[in-house]
Amino acid sequence: MADTAAEITVVDDPAGQVFRASLADGTAVGGAYYEREGDVVTFTHTEVDPAFEGQGIGSQLAAGALGLVRDAGGRIVPLCPFIKKYVERHPEHADLLAHPAG
Repeated sequence: MADTAAEITVVDDPAGQVFRASLADGTAVGGAYYEREGDVVTFTHTEVDPAFEGQGIGSQLAAGALGLVRDAGGRIVPLCPFIKKYVERHPEHADLLAHPAG
């Protein structure tokens, strides 16, 4: 895995139904899109600006979004393949699953 070249900030944009990732200078670098029903956040799509791919931005975005869901007491449904794979690779987030496998 490549070293992360840039630190990002992840914020929730409920109006846009997206967790937005940006650099310290405000440059938008990606988003994790979702639908929310009550305290359940269903991740539908994640994207990173192609200029920033391969720099760990997607992983930081996933971690930040999942942290914000956790802080809010929410649960997740990872329909997005990227978020699903991230949770599989980082089992410390498995407790957020609204419908755990098994």
